[in-house]
Amino acid sequence: MEPKVIYVAVLVFALALGSLAQSETETCQVEPHQRKNCGYSGITANDCEENGCCFDSTVRGVPWCFHPVPLEEGA
Repeated sequence: MEPKVIYVAVLVFALALGSLAQSETETCQVEPHQRKNCGYSGITANDCEENGCCFDSTVRGVPWCFHPVPLEEGA
């Protein structure tokens, strides 16, 4: 196998593991008024989520792309 293929495979695997780790320790269930902006005006849901952030465009006047928050102990 070529080194490029191995590099890409390792990168994809690492990103997948990172996503799994985030889903176990962080949540996107954030009250709208407590959201901390994680994007820029006009960011797409895909671009937002690729940056490890949460996207929810259902509430106007608050950030749609925002940082996840840590899960509480025992949750």
